[in-house]
Amino acid sequence: MNCEYCCFYEYDEDDEAYYCSVDMDEDDYARLMQGHLKSCPYFQSGDEYQIVKHQM
Repeated sequence: MNCEYCCFYEYDEDDEAYYCSVDMDEDDYARLMQGHLKSCPYFQSGDEYQIVKHQM
């Protein structure tokens, strides 16, 4: 998983830490943490340039 490049990976100033802001259920989270999924099904690139290139 490459959370650093996901648009849902947000910084919380109160805790001074990064968190995933996706509202996933417990089953999905457990599968993700146990390694049953090869990649996060909620991943969306936070790279705005890549998004614009796709739209052209």
